[in-house]
Amino acid sequence: MNPLDDDRALRAGDPGGMLDAVTLLPRHCREGYELGLGASDLPSADGVENVALCGMGGSAIAGDVLRALAADRLGVPVQVIRAPELPEWCQPHTLLVASSYSGETAETLACFEEAVRRGCRVVAVASGGELGRRAAELELGRVILPGGFVPRAAFGYLALATLGALEAIGIFPPVRSALDEAVRELEVLVAQLAPGLPTAVNPAKQLAEAIGERMPVVWGAEGIGAVAASRWKAQLNENGKVPAWSSALPELDHNEVVGWSEDRGRGSFLVALRHEGEHPDVAARFGLSIEIAEAAGVRAQEVWARGRSALARLLTLVATGDFTATYLGLAHGADPSEMDAIVGLKRALAEAR
Repeated sequence: MNPLDDDRALRAGDPGGMLDAVTLLPRHCREGYELGLGASDLPSADGVENVALCGMGGSAIAGDVLRALAADRLGVPVQVIRAPELPEWCQPHTLLVASSYSGETAETLACFEEAVRRGCRVVAVASGGELGRRAAELELGRVILPGGFVPRAAFGYLALATLGALEAIGIFPPVRSALDEAVRELEVLVAQLAPGLPTAVNPAKQLAEAIGERMPVVWGAEGIGAVAASRWKAQLNENGKVPAWSSALPELDHNEVVGWSEDRGRGSFLVALRHEGEHPDVAARFGLSIEIAEAAGVRAQEVWARGRSALARLLTLVATGDFTATYLGLAHGADPSEMDAIVGLKRALAEAR
């Protein structure tokens, strides 16, 4: 029997419940949005000139989502900061979101404290920890999320709580109608990718099986496609326990395609993330770029988003990647929730300090 079709084996190999977590994405998105709308002590939007989101790893993806969705909806720039230091432009006219699911991320805490010193308008998004404690102590804006997940499994909470809080502040336009559509699409998709469905009729299991021992490469169009590709890359690393990389079109057509020279792609598998909202010039590049990679020996497959709104398209691409990466890890006999390498690295850094 295919190991992905043995429900008992799947559950035994997933003691951290990652499959349950990715299955709950529609509910997490809905609940996260409501928590953001009802956040405490939110700052004023008057005079805000820019938005920054500070975070690392699975907690930073909320910023990528915000930045991609804000491109044609906000009149102020949005930047994601994945570092322990703030840029000089983060000042009192900056709305700064400190995103750390655990509330204990060192880099995010450092940015939070510096933002407080500079007088930035601060919103903390966390399940508690030091970040939640400090935000409450200072009576700053805060969204407190349910605990009990690894950060990457709290994607729906983190991303939609951020959007909800910014909507409540008056920075971001209303999200509810797009979220309603996105949740409907997600519920249908999750049912099609669920663990109980055999590989023969389960696209995520089929894709995990097709990737096999090849190194995954994920492409997406600049914007929501690139954000989804970055999420796939991280999930393939953490849940799938494999090296992977992601790139965005049209940028990759100005460098990466040259690297797909003769026979260089024989150990790689390309996943091209597509959606109906791609710029026509970018959409035209996909087929030609895939042909170049395939000529180098790459195996390739397109994955299409669902829905009309950018939010629905982004979330359905994310959901397909979450299931695929989790199934890939399980097919390799790995616990998708395990993160010994990160824990060991943090311990070594602490000892070095």
